[in-house]
Amino acid sequence: MRERLLRAVRGATTCDENTAEAIGVVTAELLSQLMERNRLDHDDVVSVIFTTSPDLTAAFPATAARTIGFGDVPLLCASEIDVPGSMRRCVRILLHVYADASVPIHHVYLHDARALRDDLPE
Repeated sequence: MRERLLRAVRGATTCDENTAEAIGVVTAELLSQLMERNRLDHDDVVSVIFTTSPDLTAAFPATAARTIGFGDVPLLCASEIDVPGSMRRCVRILLHVYADASVPIHHVYLHDARALRDDLPE
């Protein structure tokens, strides 16, 4: 049996507008991509931390996570520090999972948030 460790997976995406619908759509897309690209099952997930840039206030990203089956996972939302020049309309995710120690983690950055990690392949 392969060794499984507690690991962290990062991701970020951006919204076109500050609406509950837009926040929900991009959050669900990012969370789904994190799970898919890292070949994770729901039972692998320990907890999820969501942050939003200070200009996204229309909805909690955790609400979108609950709609796609994460209602039994501990979820926490917070606001990012309002640093001048930082990315606007941005949702970030820190996903804590149990995963195979020998398999590389794939962090996922979508839409305009790709600019945050230009060192990662698309």
